[in-house]
Amino acid sequence: METLLRRFVAQSKTILRENLVGIYLHGSAVMGCFNPSKSDTDLLVVVNDPIPEAVKKAYMDMVVELNTYAPAKGIEMSIVTRDVCCPFLYPTPFDLHFSVAHMNWYRNDPEDYVRKMKGTDIDLAAHFTIIAKRGKCLYGMPVKEVFADVPQQYYMDSIYNDVADAAEDIVENTMYLTLNLPRVLAYQKEGLVLSKKEGGLWALQNIPGEFHSLIRDALGEYEHDLEIGYDMDLARRYAQYMLRQIRHGE
Repeated sequence: METLLRRFVAQSKTILRENLVGIYLHGSAVMGCFNPSKSDTDLLVVVNDPIPEAVKKAYMDMVVELNTYAPAKGIEMSIVTRDVCCPFLYPTPFDLHFSVAHMNWYRNDPEDYVRKMKGTDIDLAAHFTIIAKRGKCLYGMPVKEVFADVPQQYYMDSIYNDVADAAEDIVENTMYLTLNLPRVLAYQKEGLVLSKKEGGLWALQNIPGEFHSLIRDALGEYEHDLEIGYDMDLARRYAQYMLRQIRHGE
């Protein structure tokens, strides 16, 4: 991981030059629960000005090449301009984004990718919040000099959007939603910004005991790569219960 990050920083400096404001690590890598088989390498790059397409192409070639050295889920990276960080703008515009989900698009038509891969992303409210509270500056200006506080309603909207369809989606994405639902509830009730692992541990202290076996199973899969045979009836009841708790507090 450290070698990957050093190369990412060095090549970003070479490509972006004086336009580069800073590079920031967030996600599980800074929250004490990184699992090479389960976690993305989450990076946010801040620039002064929007990037020309030719520079985007060079940057994407670099990211795709480095992605071959990343842990299993690969690099997830967004580039934003400094003016959307302070004052914070929501939904937040981005100038370029990459995750392995878009790999085939880039490989099949890189010109189309660099032309179209920009817009707004409500997930950035969550990323900015984690950077501000727990993130790591890998290069450039300190976090406090770049990022304004994200208003609570925008962070809540961002993380709730990630679980809003959990009653249906938990069957296909059991571990992820089992641990993300308490992250949302913990923020709503106590203002806590938690990792997936911390969300699961919080749930074991704050959620009815009937769901504890499900939560422990999800933690086992997340932390130790255990093969879990989930009780799907229990998972559905859990999702419905958690969504009721979250919505009741709105």
